[in-house]
Amino acid sequence: MTTPIANTTALDERQRGLLAAWLPNAVVVRDHSWGYDQTTVLEVATTDGGRFIVKAAGPADVKIGREIHAHQHWAHPWTSTGRAPVAVRHDADANLLLTRYLPGDLVLGTRHETDPDVYQQAGELLAVFHAQCALVDDQWEAAENARSLARLDRSHRLPADTVARLRDVVGSFETPPVTIVPTHGDWQPRNWLTDDGVVKVIDFGRAALRPAWTDLVRLAVKNFPGHRELETAFLDGYGRDPRDPDAWFRTLVREAIGTAVWGYEIGDESFERLGHRMVDDVLDEADQADQASMGRR
Repeated sequence: MTTPIANTTALDERQRGLLAAWLPNAVVVRDHSWGYDQTTVLEVATTDGGRFIVKAAGPADVKIGREIHAHQHWAHPWTSTGRAPVAVRHDADANLLLTRYLPGDLVLGTRHETDPDVYQQAGELLAVFHAQCALVDDQWEAAENARSLARLDRSHRLPADTVARLRDVVGSFETPPVTIVPTHGDWQPRNWLTDDGVVKVIDFGRAALRPAWTDLVRLAVKNFPGHRELETAFLDGYGRDPRDPDAWFRTLVREAIGTAVWGYEIGDESFERLGHRMVDDVLDEADQADQASMGRR
């Protein structure tokens, strides 16, 4: 069943008006939204056979702005080879982005999710994306520490003693300068497509300048454990392992905090449980490091 753009309640009046001007007589054929945030993702079709993806959000959302920026400044290495959707129109004030439909099927939940070739291609794609530019930021680490501590002030179900320990761990972190590059921000199978064996990329909603290794976090937590061959294939495609042990640990701690808090906030208990497991893992590692340090004294 299709719905005319003018009739969809997923978009506000301004967004519907813009789309009616950009794609007269277009209809919504599928809703691809994840459902846990403000972002609406619609597949639309036109009478002449065109297929597009509409991304829209409310005024408080920042993801569409990130997507627009990424398409304007960083997406070319992928879009020029057909490996990412091409932006057609946007209106940043209306939080609205229109891209061409990118053929392919989600890797998530399919046999491709454990295919080493998919991970090698994902590593190759990420290496090209990261290589576009590099800047040194001497404030990034301190800002991320502050962000993690602020998250612990929000509502969550982490035990009080765990929170206290996390605060101690984050408070002990060094804050050296780091090299930041364009990152995807959510690099994992739910944002990869396969199309006749070719891996493609979607969703720039978390794209930003960060250290390269931050794009490996989701994979290291969800996909690499128990599948060393996937990690090996990915790093082979990427060309090297960008993870410095100390910086990587700091990143894992911050990601654990963010996952536990955000999972609770959106009411996703499985994601929240993942966050709690991540917290337990990083605190175990911190305890082991403390014990080893005491043993050397």
